[in-house]
Amino acid sequence: MEGLKSLAGLVGRILLVLIFLNSGIGKIGKFDMTAQYMARFGISYPNFFLLGSIVFELLGSLSVILGCYTRLGAVLLILFLIPTTLIFHTNFADPLQMVQFMKNLSMLGGCLVLLGMGPGHWSLDTLFRDRKKRG
Repeated sequence: MEGLKSLAGLVGRILLVLIFLNSGIGKIGKFDMTAQYMARFGISYPNFFLLGSIVFELLGSLSVILGCYTRLGAVLLILFLIPTTLIFHTNFADPLQMVQFMKNLSMLGGCLVLLGMGPGHWSLDTLFRDRKKRG
């Protein structure tokens, strides 16, 4: 049962953050277009905030996937999700935006679980902690 629990933790971490990894990479390829989109929502200094969102998404997702500084990665993703959700997905008259809002809340919940519970057994955090205890 422990092996299944560990596998579920690893696969769950990966599936939770693939959307952030994909989004961060996509923003790099469409930097100017994404910055213009952000500016239409009244974001001052869109290039600066876009660069920050790319860093938060990429570092956060890679950290969670690897299980290395997992809680910090979850915090980065939470800090990305809160303003993104509140700025870009509050037009509840648009059913698609309501879906996006709810999706972001679900991902926020997953990140909060990671923050509270940690990465699980199959992670670099656990590997380093166990080696330190033995060392």
